[in-house]
Amino acid sequence: MEISSSSSDLNPKTPSRINQLIPGFNSYHPSPSRTIYSDRFIPSRSSSNFALFDLPLPPHSSSSEDSSNAYTSLLRSALFGSDCGSVVPPVTPEKSSGLNSRNLQISRPNCNIFRYKSETRQSLQSLSPFGYDDQLPGFSPSPVKATRKVPRSPFKVLDAPALQDDFYLNLVDWSPNNVLAVGLGSCVYLWHASSSKVVKLCDLGIDDSVSSVGWAQRGTHLAVGTSNGKVQLWDASRCKRIRTMEGHRLRVGALAWSSSVLSSGSRDKSILQRDIRAQDDYVSKLSGHKSEVCGLKWSYDSRELASGGNDNRLFVWNNHSTQPVLKYCEHTAAVKAIAWSPHLHGLLASGGGTADRCIRFWNTTTNTHLSCMDTGSQVCNLVWSKNVNELVSTHGYSQNQIIVWRYPTMSKIATLTGHTYRVLYLAISPDGQTIVTGAGDETLRFWNVFPSPKSKNTETEIGASSLGRTHIR
Repeated sequence: MEISSSSSDLNPKTPSRINQLIPGFNSYHPSPSRTIYSDRFIPSRSSSNFALFDLPLPPHSSSSEDSSNAYTSLLRSALFGSDCGSVVPPVTPEKSSGLNSRNLQISRPNCNIFRYKSETRQSLQSLSPFGYDDQLPGFSPSPVKATRKVPRSPFKVLDAPALQDDFYLNLVDWSPNNVLAVGLGSCVYLWHASSSKVVKLCDLGIDDSVSSVGWAQRGTHLAVGTSNGKVQLWDASRCKRIRTMEGHRLRVGALAWSSSVLSSGSRDKSILQRDIRAQDDYVSKLSGHKSEVCGLKWSYDSRELASGGNDNRLFVWNNHSTQPVLKYCEHTAAVKAIAWSPHLHGLLASGGGTADRCIRFWNTTTNTHLSCMDTGSQVCNLVWSKNVNELVSTHGYSQNQIIVWRYPTMSKIATLTGHTYRVLYLAISPDGQTIVTGAGDETLRFWNVFPSPKSKNTETEIGASSLGRTHIR
């Protein structure tokens, strides 16, 4: 504790007993430009009985000593609390005869010496030796927030026969209109979350299979990538195919929308930019990856496209270049998991495969690597909450877990288990509260992991009425 004095506080002509209380006080001259920190722990002694110390009061032989005694009492009150250090008025000769140590002890509360307060939680005021002024403008103590509890079990399970156990595919996506699209074998099914109605959108036949699905931002059109290297565009409301776009030589495992532009990543190592308003199948081709492209995500401002590949590379592209503007090579396994933060411009998260197991964070604005977290398992997917600064990751070998993280501390809020295979697929509901995960165990599991925008536990459209286990087809 730092104690200072000035000429206005102490009269140099007045004998002061502060020298008796604090040895070396006169020789201590704190520097005005240096901040002094204390490493002492000073407990609250407001409930202690200082009368047991039998501290004698100073003699009161003159009016000058009365002033010193008043200052000493004020100092004692500040150091040890108002209850045990209440101000003692200057003692006159008429009152001194009636004051003794026994009367002083009776006037104090009967409590154990140096006993800590029984309260387990103290307010901010009790942590300060001098307390807070309740009248200070703008002061409002922050209430202690209760720890949010995430349910450890899914509230709904869908059987999804023929859901492939392939790390490089993206077979699940949730539309802004609350419709879940799932690729099962050669078919695409739509599950309406509000009514649990299942609709078969298409069947590619025995010579082809679904390798990726992706909803347009308006939620009315669905892009379907196929194993033959084609991209089909479907009107989901009418279950009608609008067009088929070519350009890739091998399967299309990743899709990402930005307004009317659809990006597709393929095993042929290329990324094609398709403007669905144009007659051509694609308007530009992005080259840079040396192996299959398995992750694609547009930033929220539609200015940057992040891509991950089986070459362990993470690239960032802009709208005006066919070559990556940023290259990140720190991952040591395939990069499928990619997520842009909706809270901070340029904040990008990426996850590596079995030989890597790490989630890394990047600032694409300054081109810096921010941090790295070893998760212990293959990172399959990442998605950021739009309601709070948290994200969820799904994992494969060897624990097949789902982890909810708090950013930027990367402390674990919850670890969810239940899938018996790698959790390869992940999508988030339009309200930002629910996630759906898919795995090679041919199940889709729905979890409530994020709070609502107002941090209220409001029931979503897929609430208690849809509990249970059903088939998606």
